[in-house]
This record gives sequence, structure tokens and C-alpha cells, in this order.
Amino acid sequence: MSQTRIARLFERTRAERRAAFIPYLTAGDPAPGRTPALVEAMERGGADLIELGVPFSDPLADGPVIQRAAMRALDAGTTLAGVLDIARQIRTRSEIPLLLFTYLNPVLRYGVEKLAADAKSAGIDGCLLTDLSVEEAERIVSVMHASGLDTVFLAAPTSTARRLELVARYSSGFVYLVSRTGVTGERDSLSSSAAPLVDSMRKATKLPLAVGFGISTPAQVEAVSRLADGVVVGSALVRVIEQSAGSASLEANLESATRELRSAIRAK
Repeated sequence: MSQTRIARLFERTRAERRAAFIPYLTAGDPAPGRTPALVEAMERGGADLIELGVPFSDPLADGPVIQRAAMRALDAGTTLAGVLDIARQIRTRSEIPLLLFTYLNPVLRYGVEKLAADAKSAGIDGCLLTDLSVEEAERIVSVMHASGLDTVFLAAPTSTARRLELVARYSSGFVYLVSRTGVTGERDSLSSSAAPLVDSMRKATKLPLAVGFGISTPAQVEAVSRLADGVVVGSALVRVIEQSAGSASLEANLESATRELRSAIRAK
């Protein structure tokens, strides 16, 4: 598989001796036509890679902020095919790496082979299937890799050594480390389990490691940027979208919030 935008990004941030800043947003929230401009706002604010979330009616891993975003996006008519159309629009204006963040059910309904081909042609660089068990992943990973897409898997503080080994085997681009058990959402402090998980995963892979779940303040971003190769922020920025959804200043507010968090990343 040829090198993706994701791999090239982490080569660049490694040379710059800093962590990548990786925001998440739910595609189609508050409306599908607004998402490309929101991605541009995040990029202006310093985003290095965008996790483009596919709205799903039963988002088990997500806390209330992202659940509400998914409902707004679904109510606005957003589908998986629509998210790929959004990616195509983004690609007319930007080369920022895009990671499709989705649950397995929409992918199975769409068709794994069809999704892999269509995502690649739309300009998607990789796919993270949040609820795909890594023990069951081999066929889907092979299909994604055959289309030139990276596959990103989750590892958690509760993951066994065997699970970490499989995550290392089937991931490409980077590994997503869940800083705490439970669902996504803003937290007051960084989980004490983040650093041990980074240490354990570094023994299993040379891939870049990004840490997410519960990271919502500049202080937390700074702490994670010293530990890991990437910092993922979701709910804190999705909340900005929620609060400004009806405002003409939505993009400016999102750019400002992104910049504030991104500026906390320190050179290593």
C-alpha cells in the first residue's frame, strides 16, 4: 500500500518534534452543506488531521454531546453516502488528511468493498470502525488496505496484551488510544491510565500513537502532547458547533476554539 496522507502527516510532525492535533466532528452537523466550511475553519485553527464522524442512531461509544450531534446530522438527512460527498467537497479545497470515523453497521449496509472503493475515490485516507472487534478484523482490513486506506484501531486501558498485539498488527497510519474506559466526553482531568497505556502500546508497535476520549482543555492537550504522537479532541469542539449552530459566527468560533487547543501543543 502506498503511503497515505496520514503517514506523511506523522512523518512531518515527527520532524517538527511535536504531536499532531486531531479534532473530531460529526459530518452533517448542523447541516451537510456546512461541514466543508467547518473543516476549513478547523484547518485554519491548526488541525493536522480531521476525524470525520458518520452519524449513527446508536452511538454506543459516544457521550451526550456527540450523541446529540449525531441526531442533528441524521435529522438533517446525513447518510454514509452523504458523508463521502462531503469528503469530495473538502478535497476540492484541502489536502488535510481525513479519517472516516464510523460504526460497523452503516458500513455493512453500504457494503465493505463498495465503501472502500468509494471512500478512496472521495479522498478519504483511512477508516476507524469503532465497534469492529480486532479479533474479527482481518477480512475488512485486507479490503481497506487493498483500496489504499489506512485502518485505525482502538486500544483501551483494559486491553489485554493479546489485544494490543492484534491492534498493532491490523492498524496502519496510527493507533488510537482511549485514555479512559467509558464513553467520549469532556473531563476535568487527564486519566492516570493514559501514560501506562502509551508505554504498553509502544512495546507492541512503531506506529504513531494518538490519545483521545475526555481531552477538552489546553492543559490536557499539553499533557497528552508530551506523552503521545497525536492528541484527539472531540466533544469540546462538537459542543462549540452545538452552541453556535444557528449563528453566522459558527466557523469563526470553531476556528478560535481549535486554535486555543492546538496552541497548547509543545515541541518535544
